[in-house]
Amino acid sequence: MEGDHSALRRDTRGIVDPASLLSRVRFRRHAPAGPLRPYVETYWFIDWDLPAPYASTVVPHPSVNLTFQWDEDEGAPYGEVTGVAAPGLYTRKIGGRGRVCGAKFWPGAFRPFAPGEPATAWTGRALPYEDVFPRTEIAALVGPADDRDRIAALDAYLLSLAPAAPDPAAELARGLVARIRAERGVRRVADLARAEGLSVRALQRLFAGYVGVSPKWCILRYRIHDAVEAAGTRTGVDWAALAADLGYADQAHLVRDFTATVGVPPTAYPSP
Repeated sequence: MEGDHSALRRDTRGIVDPASLLSRVRFRRHAPAGPLRPYVETYWFIDWDLPAPYASTVVPHPSVNLTFQWDEDEGAPYGEVTGVAAPGLYTRKIGGRGRVCGAKFWPGAFRPFAPGEPATAWTGRALPYEDVFPRTEIAALVGPADDRDRIAALDAYLLSLAPAAPDPAAELARGLVARIRAERGVRRVADLARAEGLSVRALQRLFAGYVGVSPKWCILRYRIHDAVEAAGTRTGVDWAALAADLGYADQAHLVRDFTATVGVPPTAYPSP
């Protein structure tokens, strides 16, 4: 598990122009406590002290995030539950001095913490955390200077809310999204459903209830993550070959989806 998380700490997949963000903030990821790891993919912390406002943009993962933020020049810290930002980008504006402590849940794994609502209830929404969870002392989460203290505070809070027993449907949903992410050969929802012994309708219901977006959305989104990563880390990308590798009918379809999602064509995206 630790080896997997070490790789995750270096992963900037989904962040639009990560070099620009990382030149302005201190960004790091940490593993949650062991009992939380079936549910929480990572904790992510950002601290900043900026002379001018900055907008950080992400091509969202199919994940729900619980975040606690403190804009030190603007008042008391606050918390949010943020669902999958579908269909487009997610932008978070920061400025002055501040910090964010976030918990990114595995796709499909937030539902056991809020079993009364389907995951679609959070999709495209950011709402006060106390609408979903009990109140806590937010300053204890974002106030400490030492990351170890922040991690301990997040662990304590989430462990107090952890499900009493595993949810097999959540585990299935998490595994299916992981397969979509890892296997480029997963290109059609019908093929995925057949391989899992499910009907397409049953697969769609599972994703609506536990992931918050459709399996087709996940397939397309992870393709775009790969394309954005290629655009931002490589020069001279063969877009026709990449389109074929990602399962697109042709280069034009990939460029269209990239432009619609990111807002600029691949040729205008910041490259190394």
